[in-house]
Amino acid sequence: MNRIIVLAFALLFTAGAMGQSGVSHKSFDELLQKYVDNDGLVNYKGLGSERPKLKEYLKLLESNEPQSSWTDDQKLAYWINAYNAFTLDLILEHYPVKSIKDIGATIKIPFVNTPWDIKFINIGDEPKDLNNIEHGIIRKEFEEPRIHFALVCAAISCPKLQNRAYLPETLDAQLTDAAKDFLSDPSKNEIKSSSKAQVSKLFSWYRGDFTKKTTLEEYINQYTEVKLEKRARLDYMDYDWALNEQK
Repeated sequence: MNRIIVLAFALLFTAGAMGQSGVSHKSFDELLQKYVDNDGLVNYKGLGSERPKLKEYLKLLESNEPQSSWTDDQKLAYWINAYNAFTLDLILEHYPVKSIKDIGATIKIPFVNTPWDIKFINIGDEPKDLNNIEHGIIRKEFEEPRIHFALVCAAISCPKLQNRAYLPETLDAQLTDAAKDFLSDPSKNEIKSSSKAQVSKLFSWYRGDFTKKTTLEEYINQYTEVKLEKRARLDYMDYDWALNEQK
């Protein structure tokens, strides 16, 4: 009987500690290091061979929704990793595909128009889709524009998928690195002059997020070597939706 009581207290303590400290992203980190290169391109065939490990991580996320006792960094790291991990799993579910956009276009599901509207994520009381996570949770609850450099849509023109999981204790530095990586990539942003530049359409789509406290030029200047003038001419580059796959 005493052993049963001790075990019960141990389980309660573990559950309480999990609620306070968040979840471990170790297994996702291992998969990213193994199957994502330094350019953010994914070896989907290799990752597919370890899909059960990815599925276990997704189950861990689904079983441990962020709690009020978590810090903001724990919550945000959780949701960024969740978005990226579920995006990878969505690609694997329909692989091979040439573009993530082909998923929504080729699979006829009532009330679903795009892959970002497919409700396949079981976190919380109701099934969620990727749009719910990005727009209904992350953008709504966190005033952090750098998330647009961390959330990955599995396309060439998207910010590159970092080959490390986002962790609460290093989140600020990781988000800054992701912003600098994105803005220094000439295939996504060409900033060679202070008076004009070609930038990603992300800055058009989410301009309001970047300009809540400053101008777009000033926001971009935080993460670039070449500094834009106040009224620099900004043109938006074409967006390449081809799959971010290693060749």
